[in-house]
Amino acid sequence: MGDKRMEAGDEVIPIQPQQQNRDKYGDSADEDSFSGKCCSTFLTIVSVILLLATLPISIFMSIKIIQEYERAVIFRLGRVKKRGASGPGLFFIIPCIDDCKVVDLRTVSFDVPPQEILTKDSVTVTVDAVVYYNIRDPMKAVCNVENYQHSTKLLSATTLRNILGTKTLTELLADRENIAADLKSMIDHATDPWGIDIERVEVKDVRLPQNLQRAMAAEAEATREARAKVIGAEGEQKASRALKEASDIISSSPAALQLRYLQTLATISSEKNSTIVFPIPIELLAQFGGLNSKKED
Repeated sequence: MGDKRMEAGDEVIPIQPQQQNRDKYGDSADEDSFSGKCCSTFLTIVSVILLLATLPISIFMSIKIIQEYERAVIFRLGRVKKRGASGPGLFFIIPCIDDCKVVDLRTVSFDVPPQEILTKDSVTVTVDAVVYYNIRDPMKAVCNVENYQHSTKLLSATTLRNILGTKTLTELLADRENIAADLKSMIDHATDPWGIDIERVEVKDVRLPQNLQRAMAAEAEATREARAKVIGAEGEQKASRALKEASDIISSSPAALQLRYLQTLATISSEKNSTIVFPIPIELLAQFGGLNSKKED
């Protein structure tokens, strides 16, 4: 609707739509406002008179004590008081015309019910999570949403399904930190008009189907066996190289072989067994072999 203008001589005065409505319904709106003020004043006076007439019993209904971690939102005749949320401490209300809603500012946690989710790679898993939140603005939590606790739980469950539905099973199992950050960002943005601050979101458990668990266990076992064989082969290769180097060193010094014999005897004797080993020097066998060859000649 465009602005209408009223000409008064050479002067042009713009008239806004609100001003037109005010001109059209100004008298009735003033009458409603005046009558509303009169009714509220009358009810307030009557409530105060009843409060004074029923003393001291009514004093217990008029005193409210709010803890340090709480805030009270007071509605007087259906309207929020201008000073906003009250507390902490002690204050008075008029029982007949005041309605007090107490909001807890402490961090609250709740479990998201297990959700069956179809991942991006067509695997059905069951996932549950935990959400931590607190009330940042008590006025918004009371006035902008009917039940902020129930609404936050439903929103968390829906967001969990939407986010995890775009992830593969590998990402779901290995990238939980980024998934938790995405969940927190989306839930916090959605609950901002409700005066709720999401502190932390964590994925608790990811439950896989039994057949998928058996398949993954078999795959992991096969991978471990293959890795063990590779490690064993590498160990044998290194051991053979070490034995070759040791044999080269021993062959270069005849006395080293005798020292090795003595070391073996010391090792065997420390085990307290009845087996006795007498090493025969190889030189002696070589001499016997030389005598036999001379006899044959």
